[in-house]
Amino acid sequence: MNLTTALTDGEAAIAVHADPAVLAEAVAARLAIRLLDAQSTRGEATVVLTGGTIAAEVYRALGRSPAREAVDWSHVNIWWGDERFLPAGDPDRNETQAREALLDSLPLDPQRVHAMPASDGPDGDDAEAAAARYGQALAAAARPGHAVVPHFDVLLLGLGPDAHVASVFPEQPAAYDTRPVCAVHGSPKPPPIRITLTLPTINTAEEVWLVAAGAGKASAVSLALSGAGPVQVPAAGVRGLNRTLWLLDRAAAAEVSTVLRSPR
Repeated sequence: MNLTTALTDGEAAIAVHADPAVLAEAVAARLAIRLLDAQSTRGEATVVLTGGTIAAEVYRALGRSPAREAVDWSHVNIWWGDERFLPAGDPDRNETQAREALLDSLPLDPQRVHAMPASDGPDGDDAEAAAARYGQALAAAARPGHAVVPHFDVLLLGLGPDAHVASVFPEQPAAYDTRPVCAVHGSPKPPPIRITLTLPTINTAEEVWLVAAGAGKASAVSLALSGAGPVQVPAAGVRGLNRTLWLLDRAAAAEVSTVLRSPR
């Protein structure tokens, strides 16, 4: 697996890989195994996808992996953690990226693929209504009487240099929001209008995996693991119900050892 470092930091497990290519292959292998485990237990599996450069590499790696053939893709439910509120098919949409990198090559059940609404969808350019629509879809897929969102086996997150996750940015209204899904206006990273799961929803997942590569993410990783507040450092507020896993390359993990040695 080419794992160079494995640490446990309280509630979070940290795995460090040699470089982005090895990281992508390792995450893809883990994901295939996690989906298989869920299907063996419950007959289906549910994953929440993210966007970004390393995510696209993970999806391509999974598409190449022989392990993909072991997964019953017709019983995999797919959701998204956030989305750029752009027209359907726009290359900047996370859905478009995931479809081109992996999903279009899989024998998925279209009824189990739940893309976030686009700006040319039924709600037009009303991002608030589109976010509410996605919240309703989540609730409809939840177990009656148990939750307002479905059972998420694994939820993937990228990490911004400012330690944002999904489209929850530091000090922005979404960092305070407790609804399952919210619209984001004035995002500090373009495009300005987005839809995102909120931190309380993210934290309903059995496992949350934060995947980061590159030296530009090292400070954000350090901040998130140092006990910072979730409003200032959204990644610090992420906790899977059973497991929180940081999957990093060496450059992104450059400051991890310093954090683990520091008094809390």
